[in-house]
Amino acid sequence: MVKSFQGVRVVEPKSKVQPILVKDHMSTKLVTFRPSQTIDQVMEELTKRKISGAPVVDESGALVGIISEVDCLKEIIKGKYTNTVRFPARVEELMTKDVITLSPDISLFDAAQKFLDYQIRRFPVLKEGRLVGQISLSDVIRAFPSLKHTTW
Repeated sequence: MVKSFQGVRVVEPKSKVQPILVKDHMSTKLVTFRPSQTIDQVMEELTKRKISGAPVVDESGALVGIISEVDCLKEIIKGKYTNTVRFPARVEELMTKDVITLSPDISLFDAAQKFLDYQIRRFPVLKEGRLVGQISLSDVIRAFPSLKHTTW
């Protein structure tokens, strides 16, 4: 749309630029774990799914923590010193309980800044206190090449 104002032509965009939101790039089909599962089970699932961590939920589906490969390493190192082949520790013993979450409605740029601020690889995404997805650092990186031709 072109408008004239005192002889100056102003070209306005045909539509407003849509924000680039976390909800458009997060994973929604999540692997989750229970606090009572063993680290053996976690390592098997992480390996099988080729992921580096996942949310931990209780029986009602509420987020209670997050477990990662780094957490699993703690049990592996403990096994080395105790000469244990199995890793029987429970998820609840090693998971991060103080979880930082994101809203699905924040911009991908704000999420990118959070990754830099906290130096972690994934954020569970909560809407009204309910787990609706997860966004990883990889999800953010994968999103931007496809957006290079859009107006930010």
